[in-house]
Amino acid sequence: MIRLVKRPQPSAAWSYGAPLLAVLATILAGGLLFFFLGKNPGEAIATIFWEPLFGEFAFFYRPQLLIKGAPLVLIAIGLSLGFKAGIWNIGAEGQYIIGALCGAGVALAMYPLNVFWLFPAMVLAGALGGWAWAMIPALLKTRFGTNEILVSLMLVYVAEQFLASMSLGLMKNPEGFGFPGSRNLQQYPAAHNAEIIANTGLHWGVLAALISVIFAYVLLTRHRLGFSIRVTGDAPRAATFSGVSPKRLVIFCLGTSGALAGLAGLFEVAGPAGQVTIDFNVGYGFTAIIVAFLGRLHPVGILLAGGLMALTYIGGDIAQSQLGLPAAAIQIFQGMLLFFLLAIDVFTNYRLQIGRQEAA
Repeated sequence: MIRLVKRPQPSAAWSYGAPLLAVLATILAGGLLFFFLGKNPGEAIATIFWEPLFGEFAFFYRPQLLIKGAPLVLIAIGLSLGFKAGIWNIGAEGQYIIGALCGAGVALAMYPLNVFWLFPAMVLAGALGGWAWAMIPALLKTRFGTNEILVSLMLVYVAEQFLASMSLGLMKNPEGFGFPGSRNLQQYPAAHNAEIIANTGLHWGVLAALISVIFAYVLLTRHRLGFSIRVTGDAPRAATFSGVSPKRLVIFCLGTSGALAGLAGLFEVAGPAGQVTIDFNVGYGFTAIIVAFLGRLHPVGILLAGGLMALTYIGGDIAQSQLGLPAAAIQIFQGMLLFFLLAIDVFTNYRLQIGRQEAA
C-alpha cells in the first residue's frame, strides 16, 4: 500500500528543496515536450537558459532580464503578502492594466506639456488605479463575504475590455493614421520611463521592484503588521484571539497588491511598451503568481524567482526565433514550474509511506 502520511511538523528540507526539484522536473518534462515537437531537447533547453546569459548576443539580452523581471517581482511581492495571509488576489493582471491606463491617461491628458512633476504624477495615478481596482473585491469581501478569487479574476476581463476601448477610442493617437493605440510615450520626454544608466535595463521600475523587496522583508520580519499577516495565514483562529482585524487585513493586502500591480503597469507602459495598445498586457499578472510561489512567498526568494522567470521569457523568445518553437510550448513550459512546485510541495507536509497498513 502506498499512502501519504501527515508529518508532525512541515519539513524544512522539502520546503527549501521543492523549488529546485520543481525546476529540474520542469527541465526534464520540457525536454520531453520539445522532443515530441520534433526539436532537440538539449538544444532547446540550452537556448532558453544559456543563450540569454552567455550566448553570442548576451550583451544585448542581459539588460532584458531587468526589464522583464522588474514587473514580475513588483507584482509578486504584492501578491505574496495576501497569499501569506490566505487572501487570494488572482486579478493582478487587471490591476496591472488599470494602473497602466491611469498613469498613461495623465501623460496623454497633459500632452505636450514637459514639466518635472509629470512622471511622479503618472506614478501616483498608476498606483491609485491599481489600488482602486483591487478595492472592488476587497470591499465586496469585507461587506458581503464574496469570494475574492472569483471577483478579482472576473475583473481581469473587464479591465481587458477597458484596455481595448481606450486603445480604439479615448486614448487613440489622433496622429496615428487610424491605427489603434495611444501616442508613443517613449517620444514624450517628461513621461518616458527611460533607463537611468544607458544599456543596462535599469529604469525606475527596476528600482521600485528592489525597494518593494526590502519593504516586504522588513514588514514581514520586523513589523507587527507582518506578524499579523503570518499568523493569519498559519493559524486564523489564533490571529482572531490576538486582536487581528480580518477586514483590515483584507483591505491592506488587496490594496497593497493592487497598488504594486498598478505601478508595474505604469512603469511598463511608460517604458519598454511605450504605448497603450489592445495587446499591451502580456500575462505578467498571472505569471507573477508562479513567481510568488516559486519564491516560497519570501521577498528574497521572489527576487530570484523573478529573475528565473524573466530568463524563460527571453530564452523562450530566442527559442521561437531560432528553433521555431511555438509560443504555446513556451507558455506550457512556464506553467510546468507551478504545476511541479505544487505537486512536489505536498511532501513538505506529508511523507510517502510504502507497506502494509497496520491494524488498529
